[in-house]
Amino acid sequence: MPDDPTSAGFPTTHWSRIVRAGEAVGPEARFALAELCAAYWYPIYALIRRRGHGEADALDLTQAYVARLLEKPVIARADRGRGRFRAFLLADCTHFLAHERERNGAARRGGGRAVLSIDAVDAESRYRLEPADDQTPERQFERDWALALLESVLQGLRHDYEKSGRGAEFEVLKVVLEPGTGRASNAALAARLGTTEGAAQVAVHRLRKAYREALRAAIAATVEDPSEVEDELRALFAALGP
Repeated sequence: MPDDPTSAGFPTTHWSRIVRAGEAVGPEARFALAELCAAYWYPIYALIRRRGHGEADALDLTQAYVARLLEKPVIARADRGRGRFRAFLLADCTHFLAHERERNGAARRGGGRAVLSIDAVDAESRYRLEPADDQTPERQFERDWALALLESVLQGLRHDYEKSGRGAEFEVLKVVLEPGTGRASNAALAARLGTTEGAAQVAVHRLRKAYREALRAAIAATVEDPSEVEDELRALFAALGP
């Protein structure tokens, strides 16, 4: 069985374990890689769009690229010096696009099988909301990666709260996790929750603690060594900066 996912929906299997699996990628390693790809398909899609491919072609190429990762020993050839999964994806996908010959139809590119469930409307809607600036595709990939990771952590926490019957509580408290809105008063939160300020303060503390732990676990799943987590955290927030 695959490793149990973390509270943020990420596999506890580090992607470096997938690298070490070599060509004989087992079901656990493949599951972990599939989970990571499912979480980060959008940065790949957006990168392909920025490389000049149209909407339909980008969807096709995204599916083809993920299929390549899952079905061929690409990960086994990963440069161990580039331990971060996002760095590997950026370099490898760029290489893939540079060598991808024009082909006709998704059946020829992706083998006729959709390896990821990608909502075409959602993909393009998100892409159209991308800020118009002069950043390089690589820099924008870093930003999309950071946003995808944070969103996945948030969705994982929402799922945990819903499982424990506290979905409504999460919807009220999540404001303290959103940039620029973390100063919501305990009094205001307590009023919305129908509880005391003290209870609201405890609930906020628990949510923030769970968020920090889930974020670190999510990052740990994408680096070669746990010692890299702090550096990756700094890189993540730097990517979201101006």
